[in-house]
Amino acid sequence: MLIILNKPFRVLCQFRDPGGRPVLKDYVAAPDVYPAGRLDFDSEGLLVLTDDGRLQAHISQPRSNTKKRYWTQVEGTPSDEQLRELVDGVALKDGLAHAVTAVRMGTPAQLWERHPPIRYRASVADSWIEITLAEGRNRQVRRMTAAVGLPTLRLIRYAVGPWTLDGLAPGASREMSSQDAWNALLPSV
Repeated sequence: MLIILNKPFRVLCQFRDPGGRPVLKDYVAAPDVYPAGRLDFDSEGLLVLTDDGRLQAHISQPRSNTKKRYWTQVEGTPSDEQLRELVDGVALKDGLAHAVTAVRMGTPAQLWERHPPIRYRASVADSWIEITLAEGRNRQVRRMTAAVGLPTLRLIRYAVGPWTLDGLAPGASREMSSQDAWNALLPSV
């Protein structure tokens, strides 16, 4: 089984928390499923969970080249040079990090309100970038945008491989069989 969840803001990407924060079991009732990759507590969007270990490994391992697409609201207006730098490579403490693509975008049409909302400052512009990655290091998008002078204000993972947030409100999910998931991930040529 594969579950696609629109993880809300400030939900911990695990099933238990001794501190009492909201966790995945508050949104997913299926037993024995595990996240194929993670999203930070303060990030939102698509989280894939599965009970199929091979599928989980394929989705989360960098060598499988499963693309992840993010909508990133940043402080400032990205220049062509900053976008190019994200793709060419940004030096992080754990090595060089490359985006597959980094492009300006308008405010996403299907964007939901976030509680609490991001800070608003009339004197500082904010804008949206769509960033695609083929790997997933800890807080990678946030660290990359900060390194090029565009601090992330809001981060939403829109897609993982063939799956998107389309039609999923925060906290909502949909399921499919492992076979249907494999068929979507590795379509016949």
